[in-house]
Amino acid sequence: MSKLPLIFIDGDQGTTGLQINERLRGRTDLRLLSLPSAERKDPRRRAEAINSADIALLCLPDAAAREAVSLIDNPKVRVIDASSAHRTDPQWTYGFPEMASGQSERIAAALRVTNPGCYPTGAIALLRPLVQAGLVPADYPLAIHAVSGYSGGGRAQVEQYEGPDAANAAPFVTYGLALQHKHPPEMQLHADLSQRPIFVPSYGAFRQGIVLTIALHARLLPAHAGQEQLRAALQRHYAGARHIKVLAAGQGAAAERLDPTMHNNSNDMTLGVFGNDGEGHILLCAVFDNLGKGASGAAVQNLDLMLRAL
Repeated sequence: MSKLPLIFIDGDQGTTGLQINERLRGRTDLRLLSLPSAERKDPRRRAEAINSADIALLCLPDAAAREAVSLIDNPKVRVIDASSAHRTDPQWTYGFPEMASGQSERIAAALRVTNPGCYPTGAIALLRPLVQAGLVPADYPLAIHAVSGYSGGGRAQVEQYEGPDAANAAPFVTYGLALQHKHPPEMQLHADLSQRPIFVPSYGAFRQGIVLTIALHARLLPAHAGQEQLRAALQRHYAGARHIKVLAAGQGAAAERLDPTMHNNSNDMTLGVFGNDGEGHILLCAVFDNLGKGASGAAVQNLDLMLRAL
């Protein structure tokens, strides 16, 4: 291209959009298009901005993201949607580059990319390689537990913890108790599961970061599937991955604890396999930044892949 690619962030004042802006600030290989505050909700101006962009990043609620896509009439505009509106849509490319062989190339060539959810990123990173390797049955009765920083709830929740009434904010909240959270269908599809997992999310009084855990019973796994085999499968899958590290045997056990903030402000993720062989209990763990690998960092990683094709 003779001109630098033009990037429009629709929803650049939300939590994810602000972080993407911060990550792209100062880059000299692209141009950022931003609307004045008075025009951000003007459908005509938004349509003009989206259709003038080479790549549009949608940092919007689901309904607004679908509306934004409907405004596109320029067939050359490429989209990264950070909402959950298209994460199970087969017409959209799932934006998790490390998920499968060739996924980075598919993202680079795609017109429509849907950013993974923060919690599903950790669950899929752990489960998909193990299911595909035949070490975890696709119909295993999974329960996935995760604790995120409060920024995962968006601007309103950030205000609860950082605004004038922050002293009254709850130290810890478990939610989604009706087990109807929007993330399980995404987890099931992209982890190659044959049934919907139980998902129990929580958030604590820290700004960002996630620890996600999945407990397994060895007696429900194939006979050859123990801690060592699960760890080795993850290490093979992510060998050479820039942003995902799998803890070596003993490395995780020596830590004895996982800090959800250990990867804050980065696009990195650490995976671990823990357990008690005597009891036949195994624990899969993922630690990453819900605003990094779980949102804005992933969007920028996908953007960089897509820029290769311009």
